[in-house]
Amino acid sequence: MSGNATFRYANTAVLSVCAVDAPVVMTSDAFDEKLLETYARVGLRSGMLERLAGIRERRWWPEGVSFTEGAATAGAKALAEAGIDPSRVGLMVNTSVSREHLEPSMAVQIHHALGLPTSCLNFDLANACLGFVNGMQLAATMIDAGQIDYAVVVDGESSRHTQEVTLERLSQPDATANDVLSQFATLTLGSGAAAMVLGRADQHPEGHRIVGGVARAGTEHHDLCVGDLEWMRTDTRGLLEAGIALSRETWEDAKAEFDWSDMDRYVAHQVSTVHTNAMCEALELPADRVPLTFPTRGNIGPAAVAVTLAQEVDSLQSGDRVLLLGVGSGLNVSCLEIAW
Repeated sequence: MSGNATFRYANTAVLSVCAVDAPVVMTSDAFDEKLLETYARVGLRSGMLERLAGIRERRWWPEGVSFTEGAATAGAKALAEAGIDPSRVGLMVNTSVSREHLEPSMAVQIHHALGLPTSCLNFDLANACLGFVNGMQLAATMIDAGQIDYAVVVDGESSRHTQEVTLERLSQPDATANDVLSQFATLTLGSGAAAMVLGRADQHPEGHRIVGGVARAGTEHHDLCVGDLEWMRTDTRGLLEAGIALSRETWEDAKAEFDWSDMDRYVAHQVSTVHTNAMCEALELPADRVPLTFPTRGNIGPAAVAVTLAQEVDSLQSGDRVLLLGVGSGLNVSCLEIAW
C-alpha cells in the first residue's frame, strides 16, 4: 500500500453544509482584456481561461469585506440550519488558505463573530485545497472519541488581491510567455465561503453519517505549486500528471476497504475542465455524477468541495452515497464517504 492507512468513523454525522457566494463577479473576458497587449506581444491567444480551464467567471469580495466575514456568515448559516445553539459547539476549525496576517489565527476572529463559548477549541488547519476535508476528519475523530458533541468547520477564501497583483505584474512590458503560463493557475482561483456542522449520529438520526475514507501523500511533489498572497507559480502539467498518478494509487488501495464504483455523487475539488475530465477518466467516474461549480466560481481552494456539496443538498435523497475527493498541492489525496 502507498501512504497512510484507511479510516472509518462510527458516530459522526453531517448536520448541515452551507455556502456563501462572494458577490462581485469577475469574468474571464475581463481578465483577458487586461492582458491583451501581453498576449499579443508574447504570442499567446486570449480566451485560455475559458477555452482551456472552462472557467467563465469567478467571484471577489467587495473592497473592505474580509473573507473571514464570509466564513463567519457561512458558519452562522450552517448553525441555524442545523438548529444547534453556538453554546454547544466544542470545536471550530478554520481551514482557509487565505490569511490576513500570521498571528493570531484567523479562527479567533470567526470564533468571536459566531459567539462561540470559551470552552470551544478553535484554530486554523491549513493543507492547501484539502483543508476542509481534513477539518471534517479531525472533527469526526473528536466526536467519535466523545470529546465533543458538535463541531463547525469553516472556510473563507479571497483571490482578489492575488489576482489583482498578478494581472498587474503580467501586464508589464517585461512579462514573458513563460510568466503567463506559470501564473495561469492563479487566474483560475475564486472567492467564497462555506461551513459545515457535524454532530453525534446517535443523537441526530436525521443527519448524514460520515462512513470513512482514505488519504495518501505524495510529498516528493511539494514544489509543483508554490504561492503566497503576492505570487503563485504552478507547473500545471506536472501537477496534473502527479495528481492523477497519486489518485490512481489511492483508488486502488481503497478497494480493499471500500467500494466506490457506484456512488450517487462524486463531489470533487474543483479546478478546471482538464483536471475534472482527467480524474473521471483515470478513476472511471461517470461524468453525470460529478457536479461542477468551477465554471462560474473558479477554484475556491478548500472551500470548493463544501460549496459543491452545498449545491447538491436539495437533490440528494436519504440513502444516497456521496464521496468527497480531491488532490491538494503538496501533494495529498483524500477521499471521504458520506451516507446521505
